[in-house]
Parts: sequence; structure tokens; C-alpha cells
Amino acid sequence: MTLPRHKLLLCNCNKTMPLDAKAVGAALGLEAAPDINSELCRRHVAAFEAAAKSGDDLLVACTQEAPLFRELHEEFKAAGDLRFVNIRETAGWSAQAPQAMPKIAALIAAAQLPDLEPVAVVTYKSGGELLITGPGGAAIAWAEQLADQFGVHVLITDSTACELPAERRYAVSSGKPQSLSGYLGAFEAAWEQVNPIDLDTCTRCNACITACPEHAIDYSYQVDLDKCKAHRSCVKACGEVRAIDFERGEALRNERYDLVLDLGATPLFRMHQPPQGYFAPGRDPLAQAEAARMLTQMTGEFEKPKYFAYREKICAHSRAEITGCNKCIDICSTAAISADGEHVKVEPHLCMGCGACASVCPSGAMSYAYPRVADAGLRVRKLLSTFHQAGGKDASLLLHNASNGRELLAKLGRRGRGLPANVIPHEVFHIASLGIDSMLGAIAYGAAGVAVVSAGGEAPEYLDSLRRQMGYAQEILTALGYGKGHLQLIEAPDLAALEAAVWAARPVRKAPAVATFNWSNEKRTTLNFALAHLLKHAPQPQDEIALAAGAPYGKVEVNKQTCTLCMSCVGACPEGALLDSQERPQLRFIESNCVQCGLCEKTCPENAISLTPRLLLNKQAQSQVVLHEAEIFACIKCGKPFATKQMIDNMLGKLTAHSMFAEAGALERLKMCSDCRVVDLMRNASHGSILDH
Repeated sequence: MTLPRHKLLLCNCNKTMPLDAKAVGAALGLEAAPDINSELCRRHVAAFEAAAKSGDDLLVACTQEAPLFRELHEEFKAAGDLRFVNIRETAGWSAQAPQAMPKIAALIAAAQLPDLEPVAVVTYKSGGELLITGPGGAAIAWAEQLADQFGVHVLITDSTACELPAERRYAVSSGKPQSLSGYLGAFEAAWEQVNPIDLDTCTRCNACITACPEHAIDYSYQVDLDKCKAHRSCVKACGEVRAIDFERGEALRNERYDLVLDLGATPLFRMHQPPQGYFAPGRDPLAQAEAARMLTQMTGEFEKPKYFAYREKICAHSRAEITGCNKCIDICSTAAISADGEHVKVEPHLCMGCGACASVCPSGAMSYAYPRVADAGLRVRKLLSTFHQAGGKDASLLLHNASNGRELLAKLGRRGRGLPANVIPHEVFHIASLGIDSMLGAIAYGAAGVAVVSAGGEAPEYLDSLRRQMGYAQEILTALGYGKGHLQLIEAPDLAALEAAVWAARPVRKAPAVATFNWSNEKRTTLNFALAHLLKHAPQPQDEIALAAGAPYGKVEVNKQTCTLCMSCVGACPEGALLDSQERPQLRFIESNCVQCGLCEKTCPENAISLTPRLLLNKQAQSQVVLHEAEIFACIKCGKPFATKQMIDNMLGKLTAHSMFAEAGALERLKMCSDCRVVDLMRNASHGSILDH
């Protein structure tokens, strides 16, 4: 085993963890057992100082005191890398802590893997132009607080109980919002000016308030149209300022902003995850204060990874204005993906990196670029291989996100029974990125089970997608004789639910031999490797497995009675699953290429195609199979083959009674090739032909 690159600093946290130095050292392949401190962050901090000043790369097995160790690392001017791994809440604090040494070794080994490879970045530029929209009272109050830090523009949607400030420090408008689009640094807002008083023009001289006999105007400088009796005294009082115009009508206005604070009861962005730079705290004062605090951190230039990669060549979205696959568009919770002709387009500034589009994409046209699938696979493989080599049994992988999922697992260690010794936690950026490829890939690496924790907050469509992906994967595992229950979605909104789920789970005993292949960034490649491994070691090998509707594998069936071999389906297929033949009128099919997008079915003019989801595991899946072959029809004049007999018969049947073919010999020309048809037309034209001379 390769020796760890980082020097390991262990601490049993005031002797609350039963760490076995020899067992951990042996599991990691260390030449000598590591020292175990009991108060590394306090009484034994000198051990950290000595390690830091040595210049070695360090791995500290404690995350609680990470800020302190980072500060000390900088204070000591240490040259080496500094990393952290949590073995306390995830292993050492457990009802089965004495049996958790293989898991501790696995977590330490995975923490020493190389950093993720850098990818292209997406840049935001925010100059601090802030739109505050909502009821006038709240909007003006927050504008007063934020005007010194931002270029504020207030859009009042309700002027009730609103008084404009005497000093015009920022722009104020009123109106009805019509649209809001964009992202941090590039929001586009549109609203209708519906009130007769234009606040941009109004000088707040109060002349209209004094003149109005119905008291329909107050210090919001807006006309209450329910009280107004159309005396128009206010218009006369306004005079040359001309801020009041009852004949103006509804004027649409558009402006561009960097940030938006939406104080309305109903958010202007209705998607599950709105864009960065947009805050909609509603009417809750505490939520409004938190939003204002976060706004103060959002001016300047920012970067994030470009999380996705897209290959339009194999995208099954559309062909010839016929829509096939919309899965990535339908599942995106940020509305970052939209149709773009035959393909789709992704607005990278809206993409938040959940990876759901990659998990549902049947062809792999949309893939997860950060973190890459290959990098994720390397970590899963390291976790499981180290666990098994250290003597661990029945490894169960527990996947969770990096936010509330991480927090919930930490609470389980601090306040509950912790995790069972065989349950290995693994953090992913977002659980929506998990698909059939990663699930079957983990099982192939030796996981007896894979559980995914939803701690709440995920879009409902993400959980539905996870259930479907788990369903497809479990159908395959069960059919191959590995049993049931390998995959589990744990919906745990609180600590009690998570604890009950992880301790109630029983490991599936029928796990395959451990695979040696690497996960690929190409989705179908990873799946093919995993399926081949699972089939090779299957207790009950199968040639064919029935799958639920929507699965990314299946066959195409053709009604030979209605198919004319027009080959429209071949032109529509984006994956090269349907092929024609250069030698004979044949429709051929390679099942392993088919992603069940449905474009062939929707394109077929004779409605002769249907789809059946299944997984074919024998050699036939990669072979060209003839779905339909027709009798060749030869030209009645020259004998050259030019069409199929069924096509000619269909044309004759449909056109026999047509008036355009009533002329003698017209129907016979349909039986001729294009060259002979022209010659026949010229020879039999009523005005004669040069061929007659």
C-alpha cells in the first residue's frame, strides 16, 4: 500500500474515543504506529507546532478546532499543506466505536487523496446597484439602512403606511412588477407605472396633498384611486413640475441591477433555488435582517466553478422540431437549462452545481464537471478498499451533502448513538448528482449498501429522481441474484429520523467481488463497466432484465406491417442506435446505443415504432440487429432497384383515386425510377418531344 503523503496527527479528544494506534497504523500501511494525543488543541498543542515547523504536509484528525489549527499554522509560517478529517462524530463517537478502526482508516486514507483538478470558472461582477422592491414602509426603511453602502433604487408595490423621506438620497419608483430575470451583477427588472404620480419627477413639495379635496394623496405621494373623485386639483397644483398625469396609462419601465432585495409576500422568482444575488425574506423582520447582512458581502468580483459539461452531439433533446428528451430541463431547480433548437443551453451563472441534470441525462450529453465523476469514483474506491483491507465487513456507504447533511451527521455523533461501525459517511456536493452510474459503481466497488441522506431543503423533483435512479439500479441487482435492499433514500428532517434509519438498516450479504475499474467521466462507460462486473459475478446471471418506464436502456420494436422503411427514424436518432444499410432496404438497431429518448417513435410518420425499457446483457446488445427488411422494387422500365415494394404499394393505394393520376400511364410512372419517369413524361407529353425526332 502507498504510504500516506501527509503526516497524521491523531487525538482521542480527552480520551473520549478508543483509538488503537497500532490498528490504524497497520490499516494505513505506516511503518510505525502514529502518536495519539488526548488534547492536541490544548495541552498537547506543542505536538502540532513541531509537526508544522517540520515543513511536512499535515492531516489533523479533528475538524472542530480547524480554525485554531489554521491560525497556528499561519503563525508558525509552516510551509506544508494542512488538511482535516472528522473521525470523531463519524466514527470515534459511536456505540460501536471499538469496531470502527477500519472506518477510521478509510476516512483518513480518502482525506489524503489529491485535490480536485481545476476547471473553468464562471465570473460575477457586482457594483452594488441594489433594487429593493415590496411594500413601501419596509422598502423605505431598509433603503435608509443600506443607502450608504449601495446604489439603492426602491420600487414600491404598495404605498399603504408609507412616507417618503424628505431627503432624496436614492431613487424611488412605484409600480407593478412585470418580470425579473438574470443573476448577481446582471438582473433585469421590468415594472408598470400605474399611479398617476411619477415619483421620479415628483419634488415632494406637498402642493398636491394640500390641494386634494378628498385627501386621496398622503406623504407616500401616491394617489389613492379609490378615494379620488377626479377633481384634478392636484394636477393644477403640481403645475409645471408635471409629475401628475391621469392620462399617462400604464408605462413599462426596465432597469438593470446587481442585487435584488424582494420584500413582497410572494417572491418574484418562483423556482426552488433562485439565482445568487436575489434575496426574498418575505415579511419576517429577522429574515430581512439576515438578507441585508448577506447583501453587504456581495459587491465586487466573484468566481465559482463551471459545474457542468455539455456535448450537444449526443444530446437527445430534439430533432427536426420534434422534442425527445426534456429530462434536464424539467429537473433543473434553478431554471438554468432551456431549449435551444435541437439542443439545450445552460446559463452557467444560474447553475448551482446540483448535478441533477447529469444524473437524469440518459446519454451522458450533460455531465458533472466539478467534481468530476472520475474524481468522485476515486474517493469511493479508496474508502471501500481501505475499509476492506483493514478487516471491515459489510461496508455501507452513507452519502450526504456538504451543508445540512454534514451538520445532521455531526449532531448524531455528539448527541446520539453515532454511526454503526460499518456505515462509512461520504460527503458529496449535492445528493441530486447521484445516479444509477454512481450507485452501481459503488456496489461494484464492494459496498453492501448505499444510502443517501436527504436532510431537507432539496427540491421535490430531486428526491423523485433519486427514487427512480435507485429503482432502476435495484431492479438490476435483484434480477442478477444479489437480493434486495442495497439502496436506500433516508429522508431525515431531524436527528431522531436519521438515527432510527441508520441503526435499523441491515447489510445486504450478497455483495459482488470488488471491482478494479475506474469510474469514467463518460456516464455510459461507467455503467458498462459496472454492469459487466456485476454480471460476471452474479449469483443468477441474466441475458435480459425488464426495467421500469423511463429507464435509460431498452429496445425499439417496429411494426413490419406499417413500416415503409422511410428511414425518418434513422435521421432522428442522435445516438446511432438506428441505422440503415447501404446494400439492402433494412432498418438495423444497436441496443446498447439506445437511450430510450423517444425521438424515433415521435418522428415515425406511420406510427410503426414503440419502445420497451429493458437491459440486454448479452453480446446481442452491441451487435447490429435487423428490425425490418423489405422486398426490393425494381423499375419496370430499366430494372434498376429504387424503392421498396411496400412503399410503392402504399403510394399506389393512396393515389389511385386522385385526380392528378387519372391520366393514362400516370400511375405506371410511380413504378419507374426517377430517370425513366422523366423520359416517359417527355415522350408522352401532349406537345411532343425531341425524343420523337
